[in-house]
Amino acid sequence: MKPRALLILIGVALVSLLLTDTASVWARAGSGGSRGSRSYSSPATPSSPSSPSRVTTPTTTSTPQQRPGMFGGLMGGLAGFALGGLLGSMLFGGLGGGFGGGVGLLELLLIGGAIFFLFRMLRGRQATTPEPAYAGAGSSSAYGAGGQDWSTGGGGATLEASPSVSDLERGLGHIRGMDSSFDPDGFAEWAKVAFTDIQGGVAKRDLSAVQDRLTPQEYARLQAQCDQLRGARRTNRIERVRVGRAQPTEAWQESGQDWVTVYFAVSLVDYTVDDTTGAVVEGTTTPVDIEEYWTFTRPVGPKPWRLSAIQTA
Repeated sequence: MKPRALLILIGVALVSLLLTDTASVWARAGSGGSRGSRSYSSPATPSSPSSPSRVTTPTTTSTPQQRPGMFGGLMGGLAGFALGGLLGSMLFGGLGGGFGGGVGLLELLLIGGAIFFLFRMLRGRQATTPEPAYAGAGSSSAYGAGGQDWSTGGGGATLEASPSVSDLERGLGHIRGMDSSFDPDGFAEWAKVAFTDIQGGVAKRDLSAVQDRLTPQEYARLQAQCDQLRGARRTNRIERVRVGRAQPTEAWQESGQDWVTVYFAVSLVDYTVDDTTGAVVEGTTTPVDIEEYWTFTRPVGPKPWRLSAIQTA
C-alpha cells in the first residue's frame, strides 16, 4: 500500500472515532438543556464526602476514573504521527522523499488541521442552544406539583459547607430571601425522587406523568429522545436505581428565575433492548456508577421547580 493511501486510511479512521464518540446514545435521559447564563460553564463540583454537608447521604460512592479528553488524545496522536514522520525524514531520507515525494510534514499538519476542524464542526452541531427556561403554573408546593413537599420546615436552614462553596451559600441565601421555606436538604430529597421518576418516564418512552417537573424546552428534548427510541423499536431499561449522593453544588438567581444544580452519584442498571428480539443492543445488565449534574429552575419565590438541564460529570 502506498504511503499516501495509508495516510488517508488513518485519517478516515480518526474521523470514524469522532463520529462514534459524538453520536447519540440509546441510553437514559441524555445530556443537554439550558442553565441560563451558565449554560456554557461546567457545574461546580461537590464538596468532599468527608466534609460536613447535611444534604449528602452516608453511603460512600466510588468515583469512576475520568477518561482522557478526546481532544487531547486526538491531537496527541496527530502530533506523534507528525513527529514520527519528521524523524523518519531526518534519519532515513524522508522515506523515499517525504512519503513517496507527495506527503511531507506540512501536509501532515494540514491534514491534522482538517481533522480538528471536522471535530469542532461535529461538536458544534450537537451543542444545545440555551433558551430561557420558565416553569409553568403548578401546585402551591415549593418543590413541584403532585402534592409532595419535602420541606423540613423552618426558613433558616443552612449548609455546613467548606469555604470553597461560598458561592453556593450566597446563592442559597438569595433564594431564601424570596422563599423563607426553602430548605437545601428537602430540595435534595425532592430531586432524588425527580431523578428516579424522570428516568422511569424515559424507560416508558412517555414523559406525560413528569411533564410538570420539566421545563417546556427540556420536556420537548427528552420526549424527542423517547420518540427516537420508539421509532427504532428499542426500549431503554433503567433498573435498580440507588442514589448514593445528592448534593446541591450551585444556586443563583437571574432574570427573575431561581436556579439550583444538584450533583448525583448513582448506581443503576442501564441497557437498551430491541423490541422485536428482546436482545440487549447497548449497555449492560450489571450495575454501573454514574455522576451527573441536574439543574432545576423556577420563577423567583415559592413556586414549583422544573428540570432544565442534565450534564454528565
